[in-house]
Amino acid sequence: MATSIGNLSKSFFLKLLVGIIILPFVFWGMGDVFRGGNQNVIATIDSKKISTQEFMNYLNRLNLKEEQVKDLAKTDLVEQILSDFIGKKVMSLEIEKLGIVVSDNALRSIIKNDKLFYKNDKFSRTEYEKFLIKSGITAPQFEMNIVEQEKRRQFLSSLAGGIVVPELLIEKEFKKENQTKLIKYIDLEKYHLKKRPSSESIKELYERNKNIFSIELKSIRFAEIKPQLISGSTDYNENFFKQLDIIENNVLDGLTFEETALANNLKIREFDKINSNKEDENKNKIKNLPDNLFKKIFNIKNTKLPEVLSVDGKYYIAEIKDQERKSRPMDDPEVLEALNAQLNFKAKVESNSSLLKDINLGAFDNENFNKFAKDNNLVINNYKISSLKQNDIFEEGLIKKIYLTNEGEINLITNSTFTKSFLISTIKTEYKSLDRNSNEFEQFEAKARLSLINKIYQTYDENVNQKYKVELNQRTIDRVKNSF
Repeated sequence: MATSIGNLSKSFFLKLLVGIIILPFVFWGMGDVFRGGNQNVIATIDSKKISTQEFMNYLNRLNLKEEQVKDLAKTDLVEQILSDFIGKKVMSLEIEKLGIVVSDNALRSIIKNDKLFYKNDKFSRTEYEKFLIKSGITAPQFEMNIVEQEKRRQFLSSLAGGIVVPELLIEKEFKKENQTKLIKYIDLEKYHLKKRPSSESIKELYERNKNIFSIELKSIRFAEIKPQLISGSTDYNENFFKQLDIIENNVLDGLTFEETALANNLKIREFDKINSNKEDENKNKIKNLPDNLFKKIFNIKNTKLPEVLSVDGKYYIAEIKDQERKSRPMDDPEVLEALNAQLNFKAKVESNSSLLKDINLGAFDNENFNKFAKDNNLVINNYKISSLKQNDIFEEGLIKKIYLTNEGEINLITNSTFTKSFLISTIKTEYKSLDRNSNEFEQFEAKARLSLINKIYQTYDENVNQKYKVELNQRTIDRVKNSF
């Protein structure tokens, strides 16, 4: 079903894009979370219970990628999906209370007006049927989903429909992006480079995090199960798969890797102590080992428990013969790089925080701005910005931050990764004019409307967080994660 919805993203579901803004609701701070309870209940919303089976059905419909499924036990993806699921459940409760319904006539109209099902500029029942077959879902399933989506659309419209956006807000949105600013700036890169981490701090950080700087090494072995070896034919025919089933059953019953290989004349290949990057202890890349096969073998969880694997149309028996976790020395180039990066980042954040504190306390005026540059041998640059796309020095995100500063203000701006930091002094600002009859006016009216709608949704979210008490059963969540 998830696939079919994706196929409709260019049609009527596009109207529902705004729904993403408030899904999932931020429930993790609501009520007394992570408490035990009935193992068949994964969460409750007020007195309404969400069964584990119901959530698992939802999880299965998402068609997660193989890599995502493997990582479910290690990451918080299950919690994120559960949050989304609870958000939809709460929205359904709100929809029910408002009495929002979608009639059969309305459903019929939505489908018949979707150009995805048109042929010769008219709705075609045949095209509709072909879509259902190709998507692998039934008409009731698809139509039920349309009804749910339409209810959500109507619900969101009820929250923010009919808004008249004041022209003042439109002008405000326009000015955020359309101005000319004369500034002075100091690039703080050289300032931060002066504060290189000492060897003592590097060693201390390494000792405190020794367990992190380790590498998992696995000794693996495998053998291809070829048709001519077990069925006497070169084809993957019925007889081959019968014999393959026998091998797999024998392995499940406890037959060892060696016994299985010997009984079926399989050629064994072994690789000792290799890491997840398919490298040996000396970091030499292992050759003649297909990536897909290696990944499947390396992800086997238990040692000396062989498994039958299917990879790229071929079949193998494989096992982890041995595994160990080996500490990486502090002088390992990758370890040193990680330690330095962490300490540099920490120093950069602390320095920026100190500067921001002085700025916010009003202790950083133009005189101090010049003094700071002189004391630290930094250059003060004059610069004129007239467009968000003027990216020769500042990226667009930083220009947006600069545009928010007022004349006479000094501020510190950084990008999201803290790789670039600047002290900014705003000298002069000139705003461009907005023509009410231009396409730009409509564009920024839409932006102002969206901004206003977001604030309405935020207020609604805060109300919902107080209205519903959500409790999560952590034991059941853990059990779900460990089942993959």
